[in-house]
Amino acid sequence: MDDSVLLTGAGGAVGAAILEGIGDAYEWKLMFHSPPAEEPDYEYLVGDVSSEDDVAEAMDGVGAVVHLAGDPRPEAPWDSVLSNNIDGTQKMYEAAVAEGVEKFVFASSNHAVGAFETDERTPELYRPADDYRLDGTELPRPGNLYGVSKATGEVLGRYYHDEHGISVCNIRIGNLTRGHPPIDYERGQAMWLSYRDCAHIHECALEADYDFEIVYGISDNDRKYYSLERAKEALGYDPQDNSAHFDGEERVAEPDA
Repeated sequence: MDDSVLLTGAGGAVGAAILEGIGDAYEWKLMFHSPPAEEPDYEYLVGDVSSEDDVAEAMDGVGAVVHLAGDPRPEAPWDSVLSNNIDGTQKMYEAAVAEGVEKFVFASSNHAVGAFETDERTPELYRPADDYRLDGTELPRPGNLYGVSKATGEVLGRYYHDEHGISVCNIRIGNLTRGHPPIDYERGQAMWLSYRDCAHIHECALEADYDFEIVYGISDNDRKYYSLERAKEALGYDPQDNSAHFDGEERVAEPDA
């Protein structure tokens, strides 16, 4: 992609993983909610996605968007997710259409389908022998209001794709951590996303050709209940890490049987 890329929510963990992994690959324009502690190496502004003026300024001159900004708290109250996550995302889409942006990558969340974990399938679905998979074709089933906001963001993307032709990729991000995944926590291992796989799946979303997609953003873990097949097929995602075989830098080969 030759055009500059707007990255909102640049001060969060996902933004850090993206810039750390593929920062040199694009001309970035960063949007922070609060002034960054250190001066970024890229063009940036401080603004609020609930402000039409701030969003318009951020969108000016970019060709693609990676939209991470919003209230990230699973326990966030309705007034916050309504303003920051739902209304803010709609303002982002409106500004993107007005600017002629061609591609919009939306940071959805595992919380958009979190209630699938509340029934009799747990804890077995976290275990390697279990073959239950969510693949992105299921209806949202949020387990909190934050999840409701992420599911709404996906539906907004569907509307703006159908109405305006913008390419939209919704990435249901799992449990992003730097370094080693949770060792003694089955669910954490099943949902784990490494920093480099996080950067890679966003790079794939920026480079691939697609219309509208919902994919899962986790590493290639032995324990998983999210399917990676659509991310691999539609985006060319090739995750390198596995929560069961990880040494802090790269996948460790499985021992011979």
